Amino acid sequence: MPFLLIDFPVFDPVAISIGPIAIRWYALAYICGIVLGWIYARAMIKNEKLWGGPAPITLVQMDDFILWVTLGIIVGGRTGYVLFYNLPFFVQHPAEIFELWKGGMSFHGGFLGCVVAVMWFARRNHVPILSLGDMTTAVAPIGLFLGRLANFINSELWGRPADPSLPWAMVFPNGGPLPRHPSQLYEAGLEGILLFTILAVMIRMGALKRPGLVLGSFILIYGIGRIIGEHFREPDPQLGFLWRGLTMGMLLSVPMVIVGIIMVVMAWRRRAPQPVPSSI
Repeated sequence: MPFLLIDFPVFDPVAISIGPIAIRWYALAYICGIVLGWIYARAMIKNEKLWGGPAPITLVQMDDFILWVTLGIIVGGRTGYVLFYNLPFFVQHPAEIFELWKGGMSFHGGFLGCVVAVMWFARRNHVPILSLGDMTTAVAPIGLFLGRLANFINSELWGRPADPSLPWAMVFPNGGPLPRHPSQLYEAGLEGILLFTILAVMIRMGALKRPGLVLGSFILIYGIGRIIGEHFREPDPQLGFLWRGLTMGMLLSVPMVIVGIIMVVMAWRRRAPQPVPSSI
């Protein structure tokens, strides 16, 4: 074995265990991601400077929205995985669709679930859809980062075989004897840290004053980051490589890039609202 090859640090898949109750790392990542995202969203709502005036959504409305978006993530993520990644299996074993503890979630499905939740909640509560979408996607990289760390801890979604001389190449317990890219960490950096930083800087520079700009930027940058990450990630075994060597993750991300570009252009052309002068 090469001198610099890193042995995968084996983790207990259960993060917290209290009697018969066990919380796995993946579930904990979802919980922490939602809670931290909720806290960040509330901070944005309180900061009127970011909006050029009062935020278009209240703190109470945001508190109510958390349940909606959580259901959107779970239902959409699971539905996307069933349809995009393993439909033949679930057609034969439909009862396992509801066995979420066995894993199997799709970001693209979860994103569509969030879109439905945003549109539905916004219409019922008379909240601007684009502004609510901006806040939702501004906090999303927190959950993406934690989710990819959970993938790494669970030794799942590992990368393609790497050059043994790569200093951080790893042999994953269930990935065979070959050293592989820790692609989960690559994606945590791209989809989590980098994306969060870019959106946070944009928000500080007034992006929330142009509804749809943060949302479009998230869709665009995530799509590009996911395509890059897929070059290092081993395709799902039940799918393998698809058209012209592309993976399912790549194919699902291409429309995101196109839609993201369109939304960014439209948001940028839309005139930013001017702050209302205070009356004397």
